[in-house]
Amino acid sequence: PTFDEIWKKGSVEQCSPIPYLATLINCMIWTLFGLLLVHPNNTLVSTINGTGIAIELVIILIFIYSSNKNRLKVVVVVLVEIIFVVAVAVVILTWVHTRKGRSTIVGIIAIVFNGMMYASPLLVMVKLVITMNSVEYMPFFRSFASFANGVAWPIYAFFPIDPFIVAPNGLGTLYSVTRLILYAIYYKNTKRILEAREGKGEVGLSNVVVDG
Repeated sequence: PTFDEIWKKGSVEQCSPIPYLATLINCMIWTLFGLLLVHPNNTLVSTINGTGIAIELVIILIFIYSSNKNRLKVVVVVLVEIIFVVAVAVVILTWVHTRKGRSTIVGIIAIVFNGMMYASPLLVMVKLVITMNSVEYMPFFRSFASFANGVAWPIYAFFPIDPFIVAPNGLGTLYSVTRLILYAIYYKNTKRILEAREGKGEVGLSNVVVDG
């Protein structure tokens, strides 16, 4: 379901918070990477990922509000992520005195978390999609946006080339292609499942009317 539906229903159903938590820390690390004190001429990286932080926090807040089981765990993970990023920032700004050194350290960390951001939805969704034989909980537009993001950043980083941006996003593009292939395979079956579910709902309603 979309987060608009989650908000209305007050339930996250089968939606996992892992992809959103992975995206949040990824955006925080890349925002740090793009700061002038860490990497020159990368203001765009900071501004875009700063916006990403705001978006992910809103999504996670909706998830926390609508979840009964994982609410505390999600809050704890968010706090741990914030503490980790602040600690990294303090260490590199205090102990590393060159931009090259700072950008190398943060860049390596960013590669790790960028890989996690792309891989986490794939790992979660593959299991869920195969189990349910449906892509109902793997929205197409999120998968396509992930693919577009993975393609756009390497293009940006080629002028001039920045391996810390090219490498993880190139790998992320492959992950996103896998998700789109998975969507294409299970789309028709998902449509049949949803139509059957709606049909049952209509039958139930008609029975109530007749009985009344």
